[in-house]
Amino acid sequence: MMNTITSKVLILCSSLILLSTPSLTTAQSTLFSKQDSAQKQWVGQSAPDFKLQDQNGKWHTLSQYKGKWVVLYFYPKDNTTGCTQEANQFKSLYPQFLKSNAVVLGVSLDDVASHQKFSEKLGLPFPILADDQGELAGKFGIVRNFGVAKVAKRESFLINPQGAIMYHYTSVNTQTHADQVLKDLKEAQTKK
Repeated sequence: MMNTITSKVLILCSSLILLSTPSLTTAQSTLFSKQDSAQKQWVGQSAPDFKLQDQNGKWHTLSQYKGKWVVLYFYPKDNTTGCTQEANQFKSLYPQFLKSNAVVLGVSLDDVASHQKFSEKLGLPFPILADDQGELAGKFGIVRNFGVAKVAKRESFLINPQGAIMYHYTSVNTQTHADQVLKDLKEAQTKK
């Protein structure tokens, strides 16, 4: 009798595991499709306008760059290793971005004073915008909360001269990202 009950329990458990396996596969594919859709949700959409100060206290809006390509790259924190690498990559390629009718705008949740020190330390030739209230990062849905601290996720947007988002980068390698954006910019310009 005990063996029969044990056998029935084992069969029942095995059946439940087999029945749940497709659900796991579905859950995994749903997770990946959500990531894919997050990457694609902005492509073709108008970029939200903003009014933010740079490291020198100068105000910038997206609308003032109408007619130019805009690289809007968000990074978590001034003076961190990855953010320094990424800024230096954009710095080294900045002349090529300018030749391609593009402006580069870095954005983090740090304040103007922090940006000023970071920019001076690295000799950055482009504006880094202080989104210290998290408004712009919030509009893009890329604010990450760490308890009391908030940072922007490392994501970037390539915006065309009409203000539409052409590329949304959700996975960024700090050592190669600027080069990838420049390649995508040049490719997008040849498709016009």
